[in-house]
Amino acid sequence: MRFLYLVLVLLTVTRVFAVLAKRLNLPPIVGELVSGIALGLFLHRFQDLFPLLWQVTQGEAFEALADLGMFFLMLLAGVRMSPLDFKKTSSSAPAVAVGGMLVPIIAGTLIGLMLFPESPFKTVQSWFLGTALAVTAVPVTIRMLMEFNRLDTEEGKTIVAAALWDDLLSLFILALLLATISNGGTLSFSLGLWGPLLAKVLLFFAITIPVGYYLFPVVGRYLKYVNIPDIDFSMLLIASLAYAVLAELLGLHFIIGAFVAGMFFHPAVVEKKIYDRVERQTSGITSGFLAPIFFVSIGFHLNLTALVSIPWFVALLIIVAVLSKLIGAGLCARATGHSTQESLRIGVAMSGRGAVEIVLAGVALQAGLFNHPDPTPPIISGLFSAIVIMAIATSIITPLLLAFLIRYHGVDKQ
Repeated sequence: MRFLYLVLVLLTVTRVFAVLAKRLNLPPIVGELVSGIALGLFLHRFQDLFPLLWQVTQGEAFEALADLGMFFLMLLAGVRMSPLDFKKTSSSAPAVAVGGMLVPIIAGTLIGLMLFPESPFKTVQSWFLGTALAVTAVPVTIRMLMEFNRLDTEEGKTIVAAALWDDLLSLFILALLLATISNGGTLSFSLGLWGPLLAKVLLFFAITIPVGYYLFPVVGRYLKYVNIPDIDFSMLLIASLAYAVLAELLGLHFIIGAFVAGMFFHPAVVEKKIYDRVERQTSGITSGFLAPIFFVSIGFHLNLTALVSIPWFVALLIIVAVLSKLIGAGLCARATGHSTQESLRIGVAMSGRGAVEIVLAGVALQAGLFNHPDPTPPIISGLFSAIVIMAIATSIITPLLLAFLIRYHGVDKQ
């Protein structure tokens, strides 16, 4: 009964905030993130006023559901991305993706190396900060382009394709980061360390890509003749869980398995109507149930005390998050033939972040990346909070900047 009470409160609050965000012309995910995190902070601060809610959130069941929320967020991101999408990319998309990845990674890593205290984990913490700055939120980006009627333009296709490449490259880097963390945080470029790490990552993709490419279509064709309700959704869950278990066995994280499995579930594998139905089912259970629980769990770990002590660092992250994407992706777009106005819009559109960054931060939190050195200084204990705030802030800033560029600086003729 207490758990049902918690779910009732969570769903009501997050849905209301999603509607409010949409009315403010912001992506609904911004409302969900803000409401979930705010609710987590509120319960943590006023636990004596709501003892039933607080007790439920401290149980193993809540933690398990939060992990499921993380799992389904990445599964849904994968389902909405297809390997075929990479074949349709414009010639400039790979360059935009590389520029949009390299500049934020370098900028974030340099910030960490200059500002973080000395510890065995300093380099890994810095590298993680760069990775968190490099990811582009594909759902947020697509929604912005749709609202501005830019999705089907050459510019829009370049943005989406580059964002897809960014997410894929970020997960590859995350796999190496997690393996390094499990190795005690030691980061060197010796073959003795990187050999086994790279071997595990490559082995994972060497198994999952052929299985997804060859076996998934065979299973998809067979399922057409199986008259069992929702068997397609069950098979997607089985495949994604199997990929997640494989990732864990290789010392990676289960979210990588969920994401890759989702990528191979696309209309070329199953009928379009089946894909649409399963995508709606996955979206429903994610956005309507599990994602809010995950966002609330993130709220419990936000350290406002540390955040208040390093407001300059939070502001720096937000500025660097926008400028690094604008410079990296924008300059590469300009170099590959896009006009100056198009390049500006591409750079700004690539600046949006969302749930994926928060999932990555949650993974790093579980791995203990923000607990070193001991005692932990505010800039490290507040790093998790700073990344979460950065993701929310850029999700709000990016649509406003893109709207300004389109409405007040004109749109190039196609």
